[in-house]
Parts: sequence; structure tokens; C-alpha cells
Amino acid sequence: MTKKKHRALKIFLTPWIVLVLLYHHTCFASIRVTDSQGNHLVLEQPPNRVVSLVPAATETLFALGTRNAIVGLTSQDTTLEGATNKSIMGNFFLPSIKQINKDQPDLIILAPFQKQIMEALKKTGTSIFIYDTISIAQSYDNILALGKLFNRQTQAQKVVQQNKLEIEHIEKKLARAVPNKRKRVLRFMGRDKIMIPGNPSFQNELIRLSGGITPDFGKKGNAVDINLEEWIKFNPEVIYGCNDDRATAQAFFSQPGWKDVDAVKNHQIYYFPQELTSRASTHSGYFISWLAATIYTKEFANPENNILQVKITRSRPINLDLSYVKSAAINYCNIYDFTNKTLLVDFKEPQTIVSTLEGPRDNILTVGNHYSPAPTWAPGHRLGIEDIRANILKANERKKATTSFLITGADMDNLSIIKQSFKKMKVTAIVTAGVLSNACRMSKDTGMFYEPGTINILILTNMQLSKRAMTRAILTATEAKTAALEDMDIRSSYTPLINGATGTGTDNVLVVQGKGVAIQNAGGHSKMGELIAKAVYAGVKQAVLKQNKISADRHIFQRLKERRISLYNLASKISDNHMPGNAIFKTNFTRAIEHLMLEKKYAAFLESALAVSDAYEKNLIEDLTFFQEECRVVASQIAGKKLENIQNILPDQKIPLVLKTALNAIFTGTLEKLDQGFRNLNGKYYHE
Repeated sequence: MTKKKHRALKIFLTPWIVLVLLYHHTCFASIRVTDSQGNHLVLEQPPNRVVSLVPAATETLFALGTRNAIVGLTSQDTTLEGATNKSIMGNFFLPSIKQINKDQPDLIILAPFQKQIMEALKKTGTSIFIYDTISIAQSYDNILALGKLFNRQTQAQKVVQQNKLEIEHIEKKLARAVPNKRKRVLRFMGRDKIMIPGNPSFQNELIRLSGGITPDFGKKGNAVDINLEEWIKFNPEVIYGCNDDRATAQAFFSQPGWKDVDAVKNHQIYYFPQELTSRASTHSGYFISWLAATIYTKEFANPENNILQVKITRSRPINLDLSYVKSAAINYCNIYDFTNKTLLVDFKEPQTIVSTLEGPRDNILTVGNHYSPAPTWAPGHRLGIEDIRANILKANERKKATTSFLITGADMDNLSIIKQSFKKMKVTAIVTAGVLSNACRMSKDTGMFYEPGTINILILTNMQLSKRAMTRAILTATEAKTAALEDMDIRSSYTPLINGATGTGTDNVLVVQGKGVAIQNAGGHSKMGELIAKAVYAGVKQAVLKQNKISADRHIFQRLKERRISLYNLASKISDNHMPGNAIFKTNFTRAIEHLMLEKKYAAFLESALAVSDAYEKNLIEDLTFFQEECRVVASQIAGKKLENIQNILPDQKIPLVLKTALNAIFTGTLEKLDQGFRNLNGKYYHE
């Protein structure tokens, strides 16, 4: 080969060699990350079979878009969107090694205290990532490390940056609203006693970033005891906990000394979702915003302390495909210094509407649905509904005389738009829904207050509804909404053990007259009524799934949680009268109860018990003989031998009879099985 040809060939091949080398580097370069305890993890490629036993880590992985790689998670993660089809490993505190091994993970994410799982998995060679959070900065490190581990660095950086921006915004807000005096704030927890976060802890850091002063009694740990003397000395001005802490508050805050602090005397006790209070993760900035607005409601409600101009910051168009609709969009706007979201539907010519919030109205050019985020709730309530409406109109540049809005706490990004048609007839239902805070059963629960909309429904058709048809459409939509809630087993927030919900108690419907062929009837026997009902039914189910991550096929752990039943708590409280006074035995009993629910047949048994319980409470079932016999069969299967009687183990008298019988069957069978093993091993009960 001549030098000239060799040089030409070299010039031709060089780019291909470079591409091959780059491809090789991209495909085979190791991924190196450091976990929360400084352990170095080296992988050749992103993991694709992950078991996450840390809810904060699971939440992060879902936020980064890696949920397809997750095969297993804890019972605390069942409300994450897309978690329905994932395997449940059990409770965060007592996961199942058997279930973990069954799913054959290539990576498992653990908390530092889960040492038993750690030791068992070291023998399998499974990669382990230890996830811990003692500060907000460490939570950022965790997010970035997981982003690198799954090749989602850009997404991870966006999540961290969003949290930093939200915290920075609150710092500016506090500097203007409360530049000098700050309030003493305490996060309480515990069951049989009051506990608080120790120092250092991310929970106290959340309070400080929200503008609160935290106690420091020189105690370290995520949860430490506080005695009455320390309680009175600190004298908290604001107290908060998660929703599960209400029982503790009721037990302690009526007692002498505990009730004699400013927060209790001034009714400054608040409750937030546990997913926010107990984690430093993807929503820390959001929770800090909400907590700060709750602590300093008066100051945040003062317009002089606003730092953002009331205006639209961006807009997202929506296609409704109706001849009389000029445009539709979701506007993102600043109100009370936080991002609100408004659905706007503008008409080409004035419309008549009927709204359950405002009544009948004529000459309407715009209808909509407005989302107020949690940090604006307390300031908004303080200023009143008229001030809220005025700011919505101002931000969206609309006039009161020609505009009709519904208002909700459900995120407009979780909007559901469902269309139904028959020949030339079309119906569009636009729905937002949230059912976890104030769902109720009409005729059973007590009405105590008024607050605008939680399940909001807008109905538009391609025909012209008469006034009779418009009002009848409200009834049709309401029946369809209730049918959807009942078919999903949505529970009353006030009486969840015995009542399903019919609505949230604050729902609203808005019907637009429309334009086209005249329609006189929208009842159940009419085709228009049928289409409205189908659209609303599907819209409510989809909106609840988007907002609350609840579907009809959710896991038994979630359905029990909605009834405020925790198998972990119930099993932990079983008295010494029913089991040996042995700590290992009690731990294994609690573990065994939860792990039974990982087996489909026992989960199905308890699901059946929920249905029978509801029917019995409504007097639809009179004789429980057959059900009781079935409970004995289940208890015997669990025990591994025939049992003649079911022990009355559960101390909680509030649990309905049917459900209590079913739980007693599970507890009795488990006790008998473990007791045999305990005796056979001379009191040395082994772990799973």
C-alpha cells in the first residue's frame, strides 16, 4: 500500500475509531456513587430490578422517572403513582426477606437500622445502597446520587434546584414578613408518650427553614422523649404532627401541664401528611412553604408582605373541540406569593350557566376551575372568599360580571378531561378530585363548616341544554360521582370504619348551556343523561387516581390505612396475656401478621371481610354464622392445625364486629403457629 493510500485510509477510519471508542466508553464505563454512609457502589450499568425499603428513596426514584426499574417497595409507598403493580415487601420497619429474595433484585435500598436485611443480603451478593437523611443537604446528595445511579442526572438536578428555589423564596418572604420575632415551633409524635425530633435532625431543620425556633434539650436521635418540665419550659407557640398523631394529641393535650402551653391554649395545633412531615425528599421545599404559611398566617396574608406580582407566568392550551369555545388553557399565576393554577374556558359568545357554587348566571364569557396550593390555604381563609375571587380574576385578567369559577385544593395538573359521544351528541366532563381530607357520607356524617370545592365537575356539551336539562344534569353528575366513589371504596374521612364516601362535602358542579340542537332532558333515561353520567364517572375515577394515586385495585395495606387501621400498631399492642413475655416473640408476631398480607389468599380474605363488614353495618346481612365459620377455617390454615375457637385478642372496641372477627382470626392463627415454634425451640424463636 502506498503512503498516499495509507494516509487516505487513516483519514477515513479515524472518525469511526473515535465513534467506536466513545460507544465503548458510554456502554461499559462504570457507574460510581457513594451512599449515605460513605460506602462506594460501583455498577457496570443502571440497575433494572430494584427493591426500595426506604419510602423517601422510593419517592425520589418515582420523581426521577425510574419507576419501571422498581420491582418492590414498602406498604408505605402504595399511594405513589404507578405503585399498584409493584410487589409489597411489607412494612418499612419489618420487611420480608423471603419476598425480597423472591423478586431477585440487582439493587436494594436500605435504611441504616435495617441491619438484619443487610446481613442476609450480603450472602446473596446483591448490591446495597444505604439511604439516610439527617439534613436537607444530605437529602440533596441522596437525590443526586440516585440520579447518577440511574442515569437521570438532569432530572435529579432539576428536583434539587426546585427545592432550593422554594426554600429561597420562603427565606425572602420571612425576611419581609417576620424580620425580627420568630415563633417557637415543635413537631410532636409518639403513641404512648410525647416525642420530638432530636438534634441534629432534618425535621428540626424543616422547622427552622420555615421560620420557627426549635427546642434543643441536648438529645440526639430522630425521635427523643420530652418530659413535662421540658415541655412547659419550651412553651411552644405552634405544634404540628402528621395525621396519625391526632390520637396522641387528644390523649395528652387535655392533661394538666401538657395543655398549659401557648399552642394548646390558642388552638395552634396542625396536622400534615406523613409523607411530608417524616421525609426530607423531593417535596421538602413544598412542605417548608406550607409550614411557614401556617406558622405565620397573619403575616403571609398581609398584601404588604407580598414579593411576587399577581400575574400569569405561563399558560398551557387545552383542546376541547366545541364550536362555541373560543379557547381553553391552564394558566399558572402568582397569588398570595405562590403558584396557583387556573383552568379557563373562554366562549365566543355569552353563555348561561348553572353553578352549585354561584347558582344560575347569564352572560358568562368564561368558566373555570381554580387550584389554590396548600401554602395559600391559611392566608386565603383569613382574607375570605371574596378576596380569593378578586385575586383569581386579577391574575387571569377576567371580569367578575362575565366569569364563573369553581375553586379547589386539587392540582390542576391532575385534571381529567373525559369525552363521551353518541352519533352527533357529545359530552365533555372536566374533573378535579381529591378525597383524602374531607370525604364524607351524606346522611351519616356531621356538617361543620363550608369550604369551596374538592371534587369539581364542569359539564359542556355540543347541544343547547334547557334550564330544566341543566339542573337535571347536576343530579345526574352527582349520582355518577357517588357511583365512582363507591366502586372505588373511597372512605368517609370522619367515619371510615363503617362508611364509604358519597362525596367530599365541598363538591361543586358547573353546567354550561351550550349551543346546538335543543335538549330538554338530562336524566337517567335520556341519552344525554347517559353520556353525562359515563363521562363524570370515568372523570372522577381518573382524577382521584391522578390526585391521590388511589385505584380500585389498590393493596390491602392502603385500604386498611384509609380506615385508619394499622396491622403493625395493632399487633404491637397485643398484651402479654396472649403471648410469652419475650421481645423477640413479639417482634416476630408483628412481622408474621404483616407478611401474611403479602400472600394473595389472606389479603383476599381481609378484602372480603371489608365488604362483609360494610354490608353488615348497613343491616344487609343479619346472620354471621357462615362468615364466622370461614374465619375459623382461615385461622386453622394459618396455625397449621384445626382450631375450634378464635380468641378475642384485639383491644380496640371501635373496630366493627365483622372486621374485628376477621382480624382476630388472623391473630389467633398466627399466635398458635408461632407459639408452637417458640416451644419447640425452647424459647429461642428464630427470625424469618
